[in-house]
Amino acid sequence: MTEQSMRAIVATKPGPADVLQETRVPKPQPGGTEILVRVHAAAINPADWKTRSAGGWAGRPDVTEQGPILGWDVSGVVEAVGRGVTLFKPGDEVFGMPLFPHFPGGYSEYVAAPARQFVRKPADLTHVQAAALPLAALTAYQALHDFANVQPGQKVLIHAAAGGVGHLAVQIAKALGAHVVGTASAAKHDLLRELGADEVIDYREVDFAETLTGVDVVVDAIGGDYFDRSLRTMNPGGTFVALSYDVSSAMKARAAERDITADFMLVEPDLGGLTAIRALVTDGRLRPVVDTVLPLADAAKAHELGETNRAAGKIVLTVIED
Repeated sequence: MTEQSMRAIVATKPGPADVLQETRVPKPQPGGTEILVRVHAAAINPADWKTRSAGGWAGRPDVTEQGPILGWDVSGVVEAVGRGVTLFKPGDEVFGMPLFPHFPGGYSEYVAAPARQFVRKPADLTHVQAAALPLAALTAYQALHDFANVQPGQKVLIHAAAGGVGHLAVQIAKALGAHVVGTASAAKHDLLRELGADEVIDYREVDFAETLTGVDVVVDAIGGDYFDRSLRTMNPGGTFVALSYDVSSAMKARAAERDITADFMLVEPDLGGLTAIRALVTDGRLRPVVDTVLPLADAAKAHELGETNRAAGKIVLTVIED
């Protein structure tokens, strides 16, 4: 143990959750335009366990000798700034989604990344709450605001509405003035109503495609037959956003027959989006729901829990207790 190394969780090889192992790796240093953040909390996302399982990272320059360090949701305190950084100074509390889709190393004690991939943490959020926001909230914001251009009065259907992206998408769509419909199991309906959903549908008991009409925008992270079933609910001129699967040319053609735009969207680091998300939090129109908090050493357990797809909101790892 030296000041030049740090504690981290690495994926030692592609595989199940138990390939995640705690070890020590070199501590990063901030380059020009970068900040070094001492991580207090890091959330997990489907991108984490899908990457861990699939592998394909051999030879990449962003991978340590032991394996990649996952974790794209980070909240912490600026420890040092690189040459040219003007946005932050040491001691500032920040949160962000650094370096996606490259490996940022959120499951660790320190992350070095471009300063403009972070914003200041709202004072009324803990690091655990702030870590629950970046990737999922940016995904929802970019899907609804940037891609679908949701307008007041439009009807927005959000599948898996109580999940990590879904529960934030409900709130962001509501903040944009939409009429929000969410699908989720019955046990999560009260939460969704609290978050602003106007209608909730129990996908286990009701076929939304048979009961729902007049939808302008669909946000879907499930796939399978949800694509074609959702198209049947939509108005001409609508937008379908797929978050977890590719939309083939044949699928786009079926959507186009109904005058619907459909495509896959991958989240990007986005200072403007993070700034808008921070403003929604500060205004009281967006709050992260944290399902489970575990210590960094239990990253494998967190992945196993996430892979059940039963969490309401986000699962967060703590590196430093607030």
